[in-house]
Amino acid sequence: MNHTIAATRHNEAEDMDTTARYLSLLKKSLTNQLYIESEARLAYFVSKMREPERPSLESMVGDFLDIKSTPQFALVQHCKTIGAQMIVGAHGVEDTVMRNFTSHAHTMIGIQRIENLHWCLDQVRADSIPGDLIETGVWRGGATIFMRGFLAAHGLNDRSVWVADSFEGLPKTGLAQDRGIDFSKEVHPYLAVGLEEVQALFARYDLLDEQVKFLKGWFKDTLPTAPIERLALLRLDGDLYTSTWDALKHLYPKLSPGGFVIVDDYFSFPVCQEAVDAYRMRHRIQEPLVRIDEYSVYWRKT
Repeated sequence: MNHTIAATRHNEAEDMDTTARYLSLLKKSLTNQLYIESEARLAYFVSKMREPERPSLESMVGDFLDIKSTPQFALVQHCKTIGAQMIVGAHGVEDTVMRNFTSHAHTMIGIQRIENLHWCLDQVRADSIPGDLIETGVWRGGATIFMRGFLAAHGLNDRSVWVADSFEGLPKTGLAQDRGIDFSKEVHPYLAVGLEEVQALFARYDLLDEQVKFLKGWFKDTLPTAPIERLALLRLDGDLYTSTWDALKHLYPKLSPGGFVIVDDYFSFPVCQEAVDAYRMRHRIQEPLVRIDEYSVYWRKT
């Protein structure tokens, strides 16, 4: 009997270790940490080629091979943490970090925010909070891919992941609160990632199945009638006042007690913060906002 108990505990420990390893690898893949040296080498090469006096290729070989000792590597590491990309200036000297821009990773949310998402999902699972998971505004789908990976890793077959996006970029809004901001496809085509591309990325991770539900269209049209009964986690990444308000208006009432709201752009765009604050004030939501990083917050519904 004792041998059986010991073997069972050993197997459970192995399962937990395998789960943790898989989710760690999934996070590294989604944020493109696995090939960070290659990204840093590309940034180093572009930076050097844009200097007023270009160095010879021979003189660059040492730094290129020992890339971890360069400023470009440190900056790329920083970008991975906050969810950004290093942009090399026209003269190769004004390297900057731009959040919400990456040509390499499958998500913009970076290491800190994906770790927060993982922590929230752990609490949902540990406390048996009922409901599905959703992100409103998904870009390439990285955060929702992690949600589905989390469910798969823990064998949770009774929840769905909702992937809500226009898949045509952000809307042109005439709302006064958005102050004429235009993040539409015509102005920022980079933000418009099509449904087929997101589905293909889910499939690349072997995570495209019946537990993944896509809501294609503007939030004002899709969210009011979405067949979602309950939510355990609501992740908002709509940037604008109107997108943030529409998501809270139609989805927060479905959030179970103990569930989480994550607001990706709370400190990035004042209009997003205004929408969150106005909704919380109108509905007398008293739970404190917890800061995730320089840009984002979350709260837990009680």
